[in-house]
Amino acid sequence: MKHFLFLFLDGVGLGEDDPQTNPFARAAMPALQHLLDGKRLVRDDAPLQGGRATLLALDANLGVAGLPQSATGQATLINGKNVPAAIGNHYGPKPNPQVAEIVSADNLFKTLNRRGLSAAFLNAFPPGYFEGIASGRRLYGTLALAASRAGVPLRTMEDLQQGQAVSADFNGAGLRERLGLKDVPLISFDEAGRRLARLAAAHDFSLFEYWLTDYAGHSQDMQAACRLLEEFDQALAGLLAEWDDDQGLVLLVSDHGNLEDLSTRRHTANPVPCLVIGAPHLRQPFAAGLNDLTDIAPAILRFFS
Repeated sequence: MKHFLFLFLDGVGLGEDDPQTNPFARAAMPALQHLLDGKRLVRDDAPLQGGRATLLALDANLGVAGLPQSATGQATLINGKNVPAAIGNHYGPKPNPQVAEIVSADNLFKTLNRRGLSAAFLNAFPPGYFEGIASGRRLYGTLALAASRAGVPLRTMEDLQQGQAVSADFNGAGLRERLGLKDVPLISFDEAGRRLARLAAAHDFSLFEYWLTDYAGHSQDMQAACRLLEEFDQALAGLLAEWDDDQGLVLLVSDHGNLEDLSTRRHTANPVPCLVIGAPHLRQPFAAGLNDLTDIAPAILRFFS
């Protein structure tokens, strides 16, 4: 049985190797640098073929004028179609009716389910999220919409307490401090990464959405951005320690640039990273021919062929 973990990073591009503007050129990220043979996640270091990982640069602009946006970028990743071209523009952050229709009609979760494969969305969502959706005050994000339309359940605080989900910030501190959910268990970032690996091993395909990177980019706070990336790196270290490379792949990919250039609050037109982790006999065929966001969903389906 092969496993695939899609670790989605919102708002991460491949920027300049400039520690004044790019936190990826500044933050201490030993786990990521080890994967990249001592390199950093910057534009000049892609493409790269390492012992355990392959780094590629993907086009997120997709031939459409304007800066890439979350809803259409994520829809393209989860659907495989050039969604910005289909609706005539980049759009976000949440899906408009056109994007929602495309994602609802077909997406990776639906296709994998039709093939009899198990799919999971590993984020834990707080009660207020479900209340907002039910009342119409909140819209699904693109990836959560895709899962829900495929009948893949969104996980709850109860799942988190039972070790069957992971908080969006990995350790659960944000749920306690910002939402007042004092019964949320706090775990280390390393343990969060290990939990992701264990949960993904129970399914054919799993997705985890890390959206804090996009928020950090819009905030333009270098110190906070570096701290966030260093926390992410600790979670990545735990994931890598637990993951069996011969049993599947981990994919880190984004929808558009943002965090890599803190000189602007806006998204960027930079390529986005595509980091594929796993044994060479699985990784190299998967990575072959990946050029833009439309290539990701078809490559995942081929992986399970």
